[in-house]
Amino acid sequence: MAHAAPAPRRMNRQRRRPDVFSARAHSALNVALPVALGLIYGFWAAANRRFGGPITGWNLLFGFLTALVFAVVFAVLWRMSPRLGRGPHALVWFAFAGCAAGFLVSQSNLSVLSSAGVGLATGVGILLINFYRFYSREDPMGLDRT
Repeated sequence: MAHAAPAPRRMNRQRRRPDVFSARAHSALNVALPVALGLIYGFWAAANRRFGGPITGWNLLFGFLTALVFAVVFAVLWRMSPRLGRGPHALVWFAFAGCAAGFLVSQSNLSVLSSAGVGLATGVGILLINFYRFYSREDPMGLDRT
């Protein structure tokens, strides 16, 4: 009866995914992604605030300031949060996503309770997704295995 040969030791090591993009593409993404997401978020907040009325200068200013704050906070979290452990890392994104969703809803005609509910529901969803993602990709000592 034939038996399987033992696997060589080098096959048991985990492999890193190949880095497809250059360092220049990664540095461009570090700037382009927060700016693009900030502009989308600012436009969305400004559209919620004007309630379908005309676009005014104050509405544009509100949209650009919202975009700026969102982009800066997102960029800081994106760069700094991987240094945290998996629990705090997921909690930081929970707080950011919950506050961002709650703020968007608060700019519409809905109540404060619905704004808090949507923010909390969004944050909890992000917390569960991110905790699972970080838990499955880190070892218990906090070192990234990807």
